[in-house]
Amino acid sequence: MPVENAPSIVALIPARSGSKRVADKNIRPLLGHPAMAYTIAAARASGVFDKVCVSTDSGDYAAIARHYGAEVVMRPPEMAGDRSPDIEWVEHALGALEPFDCFSILRPTSPFRQPETIRRAWTQFLAEREQFDSLRAVQKCREHPGKMWVIRGNRMSPLLPFGPPEQPWHSSQYPTLPEIYVQNASLEIAWSRVVRDGRTIAGNSFMPFLTEGFEGVDLNDPEDWFYALYIIEHEGAQLPQIDRPPPQLGNA
Repeated sequence: MPVENAPSIVALIPARSGSKRVADKNIRPLLGHPAMAYTIAAARASGVFDKVCVSTDSGDYAAIARHYGAEVVMRPPEMAGDRSPDIEWVEHALGALEPFDCFSILRPTSPFRQPETIRRAWTQFLAEREQFDSLRAVQKCREHPGKMWVIRGNRMSPLLPFGPPEQPWHSSQYPTLPEIYVQNASLEIAWSRVVRDGRTIAGNSFMPFLTEGFEGVDLNDPEDWFYALYIIEHEGAQLPQIDRPPPQLGNA
């Protein structure tokens, strides 16, 4: 159930149809359901949202979204390219809906995000709501930027030229380096005013949300789907429960 006296919030699930690395990745089957279904199911089951809405440019995707219980905002094709910035479709979706105090972006390529993940993030955001414009999911990086390089011509330079001269970061063991976190795609929460007043999706002050276990696993490349099946079968990863059968082919 929604928290008493909490700000209103809408879940925005982006599902454009033009993916290139994995064709139709947002609806690619995963254990019998299109990937998007798990995000819709988690959002609905969390009890956090006043509305769960899918933004898409595809009539087929829209039918699937409605089958799983989401509302739909059809976005213009010019906002659905592989270089279209998020602010465009977020601004469009919020403009098409009744006003909400906050919004959360839940990307369909993060199917292991659970209802409890969303509730935990919302609780943390509410506790610090006066201090931050937004919350964003992060996890400790596996590949430290202190060991990354920039190549210009035939010269290579450290991306981050820090650390003591006698022990630069690029020549240090991982445990000795500063902790660095990388964002993942599982969720974002922000005040709607950051879109209205600053035309950004995150504002200027950010709150970290540390994902746990498999919550931040993202499916973007073909090998990611094999990894998803592996962690389900061998490592106990669980997908959100879905309360209805998959849509019939041609009758989503």
